[in-house]
Amino acid sequence: MKETVSARLEGRVALVAGATRGAGRGIAVELGAAGATVYVTGRSTRGLRSEYDRPETIEDTAELVTAAGGTGIAVPTDHLVADQVRALVERIDTEQGRLDVLVNDIWGGESLFEWDSAVWEHDLDNGLRLLRLAVETHAITNHHALPLLLRTPGGLVVEMTDGTAEYNASTYRVSFFYDIAKAAVLRMAFALGHEVGPRGATAVALTPGWMRSEMMLEHFTVTEDTWRDALEREPHFCISETPRYVGRAVAALAADPQRSRWNGESLSSGRLAQVYGFTDLDGSRPDAWRYIVEVQDAGRTADATGYR
Repeated sequence: MKETVSARLEGRVALVAGATRGAGRGIAVELGAAGATVYVTGRSTRGLRSEYDRPETIEDTAELVTAAGGTGIAVPTDHLVADQVRALVERIDTEQGRLDVLVNDIWGGESLFEWDSAVWEHDLDNGLRLLRLAVETHAITNHHALPLLLRTPGGLVVEMTDGTAEYNASTYRVSFFYDIAKAAVLRMAFALGHEVGPRGATAVALTPGWMRSEMMLEHFTVTEDTWRDALEREPHFCISETPRYVGRAVAALAADPQRSRWNGESLSSGRLAQVYGFTDLDGSRPDAWRYIVEVQDAGRTADATGYR
């Protein structure tokens, strides 16, 4: 039997770290749609682009949050710089006096990893920077933000990654550096569960499926309206999902008074959709990781790295 949870988060305060685009933006907007005040951070602003050199900005995300029904607040932040993260959390404390939801979606590694490149072949500087962006940023943000989150009982910490713990434990993911980065974030959620669980909070790892992010749509030269045109080139893209789908997963978790049952676990958007009953924007309920396992068990190949 599916569970239904009223995803209303008025009065709740969230920080989505890494909300410029992709899953971070989708999560921020859905938290806003549920009524939350959402601080959105990243390095791409209207006045200064990051090395991605892409058009999406945190100001755009904040405006989408507000348009959805919440309050979006953009704060430029490099999560590798501890002083900037400390100042961010101090601002949230001063302005709101609480933090109920922390989503660590900081990544930034799309241009840094090399497919099927052994560690001795991979560019070392790029590999080490990938690890810093994917792992060190999360540690810095947790260090500074969790004391504020733990001040109010019932807080939620979401560590965003690519792949479930079960899948990643037995599958080589892209390259040495990519594999370590995604596995490390999964383990972070497990460790945080032991640290915040006894203090009244819940920590989980969460993965989307094959996500139709801005960069993925560009890769297939399609738009959200025409994404099915990519199926001729890549049939497995049929199981893809919008960034808002995993956003609805986070909103459902945040609204669930029994979310502590998930503490320390590895979850996926598709799995939580089955539990909470939400759908993607088109009314579908894709379960990409289940699909991948079933396809692979049948001797075929599918990959859903889902750039964020």
